Amino acid sequence: MTDSKRRKGLMAASALLGGVLVLTACSGGDDKATGGDASSQSQADAAAAKKSSQADIAITPKDGSDNASINNSAAVTVSKGTLTGVTMTTADGTAVAGTLSADKTSWKPNTQLERSTTYKVAAEAKDSAGLVAHENATFTTVSPANSFIGTFTPEDGSTVGVGMPVSINFDKQITNKAAVQKGITVSSSSGQEVACHWFSTQRMDCRPETYWKENSTVTLKLALDGVEGASGVYGVQQKTVTFHIGRNQISYVDAKTKEMKVTEDGKTIKTIPISAGSPEHTTYEGIMVMSEKYKQTRMNGTTVGFTDNDGKAEYDIKDVPHAIRLTNSGTFLHGNYWGAKSIFGSVNTSHGCVGLSDTKGANDTTTPAYWMYTHSIIGDVVVVSRTGDKTVAPDNGLNGWNMSWADWKAGSAV
Repeated sequence: MTDSKRRKGLMAASALLGGVLVLTACSGGDDKATGGDASSQSQADAAAAKKSSQADIAITPKDGSDNASINNSAAVTVSKGTLTGVTMTTADGTAVAGTLSADKTSWKPNTQLERSTTYKVAAEAKDSAGLVAHENATFTTVSPANSFIGTFTPEDGSTVGVGMPVSINFDKQITNKAAVQKGITVSSSSGQEVACHWFSTQRMDCRPETYWKENSTVTLKLALDGVEGASGVYGVQQKTVTFHIGRNQISYVDAKTKEMKVTEDGKTIKTIPISAGSPEHTTYEGIMVMSEKYKQTRMNGTTVGFTDNDGKAEYDIKDVPHAIRLTNSGTFLHGNYWGAKSIFGSVNTSHGCVGLSDTKGANDTTTPAYWMYTHSIIGDVVVVSRTGDKTVAPDNGLNGWNMSWADWKAGSAV
């Protein structure tokens, strides 16, 4: 190649390279070349900001939540503004009533939500300039399969005897007992120390060292909302329950003398002849707490294993009067109209219950059974002795008083 041709080729390459550089510079957007466009965009952004509401709406639980609480999770709040409208509906469009706070900065539903239900929330608010903001959320509450509840006794507002423990039965097995127990508090106006004892993964009872003080008030607080009782299983209850302790009534059954002495505040107020369990079917010994009362009830031997060789019940009495339950396994203090009047106070003939003389129909106000029934309340104590049987198991009914205080406290998870 000659020098002349070489120079022409270099000039062409230079021109081509220069063109590429120019194109690259243009595509990058030179500030000076586009200064007017950037200024316009900045002005547009500023204008848009001025038109946006300053009201900041927050909805809980977060949009898309699928394990929401049925108690406190549903709420709408706003900062830098006031709420002008909130609607909450189920997936099928059913409205959920709610209340707006006096300052119009928060809203909550009026009632507890349902489990396994999808809810939609739409909220509107205005800022001080009157500009409107909107927010929406959809969430689903915790399912029964992923939640637990505790059924408790005694009932809120009830008056009970001095032996009545707080007994809570959970509908799921609780493996994280400590977390659940920390969410439950039991206190008394008497100032008595209260300890809780787990009988199983589904039952926890709470009581003081000695019987409740008469005329005191006991408060049970359940703060279990969101507490994980087992892997993936959460509490949903948030409740406060109070009950009153009545007079101190304790009855003492002696199977040897076949008498029951009823005491109130330590003084004997009545002595009643009884017929306890026969030598073949002795009555449990120990401290028992009245857990249920029936003016009349049916008692069938098959329910507690008393059957003849043919499999039929040894007894089936459809109208047992004035029956008071002492154990879950079937021990009752009850009226007996079918036995001779002479057995009471002289011979033990029952299948393990404690019988008192009564009249068929449960309307005879002169019988010892009627008197006992009308003078007893749930939570009263019956102490049974000298039957020849073993002491009743502490978890057979509400009978945890048969455990020492040390053993009782050893069953606590905290």
